Amino acid sequence: MSPLIPAQPPSFRPPPGACDCHMHIYGPADLYPPAPSSPFPPVAGGDIAAYLKTREVLGLTRAVVVQPSVYGFDNRATLDAMAVIGAEARGVAVVPPDVGDAELDRLTRLGIRGIRFFMIGGGLLGWDDLERLAAKTAAFGWHVQMQMDGRLLHEAEARLARLPGRLVIDHNGKFLEPVGLDHPGFSALRRLLDNGRSWVKTSGVYETSRIGAPDYPDVALLARTLIAEVPERCLFATNWPHPSKPGNPPDDSRLVDLFRDWCGSDAVAGRIMVDNAAELYDFPSPT
Repeated sequence: MSPLIPAQPPSFRPPPGACDCHMHIYGPADLYPPAPSSPFPPVAGGDIAAYLKTREVLGLTRAVVVQPSVYGFDNRATLDAMAVIGAEARGVAVVPPDVGDAELDRLTRLGIRGIRFFMIGGGLLGWDDLERLAAKTAAFGWHVQMQMDGRLLHEAEARLARLPGRLVIDHNGKFLEPVGLDHPGFSALRRLLDNGRSWVKTSGVYETSRIGAPDYPDVALLARTLIAEVPERCLFATNWPHPSKPGNPPDDSRLVDLFRDWCGSDAVAGRIMVDNAAELYDFPSPT
């Protein structure tokens, strides 16, 4: 079996309607050619068929497909994966600064609900594009999904707080080096989450942990703290197929169980996995 598909399910079984709020899909280069400028290769084995098997093992219902940097402005792999998943899918796209309203309307009707800004290297959109595209896409109900080095969040805090519409911060702030709870960037993240328009994904702890598996305690501290303080602003995600760890992915079942442990109860885990995701991504309440 592929190392990207968990061998065993997690001990915690997510409730109906549980959403994976951040994952990527890759495909054959002849169908989805990588952008010439991308420093990242497609993830081998990270196709929609493998993800559907992973989702089944993990017991997840819904998914938010996030456009990988490797495909630039070509959102076809993301949209095709969303079409396979069907009504239980939403997406986050990358669109050029000169995108027109007709294209934004088309993408919205296909299930896109956010625009991705990837500021760590390899993204096609930069800080000069932020306000203009945030305003354009907010008119269609999209949020800004921001991934940047969290150690600089306090420097960008005022700018992010002024954006129209909603804001989603990736991976506990994505601090490229583990930080303590008193770090100014983490304090800025906490303040942003108090404005009622911002969310954070409690995901990707394995990416920046210096202690590592199985519990990633140095970064898990941030996730646990955010969930304890503002569970209504938190989201669950796998970050499958883990593009920062090619050939050595974490155990997704273990990550699900860690998340449940950070939450402290099934009720809090359910609120984050189901209700928060439904509110942000426009899913109906599960029956």
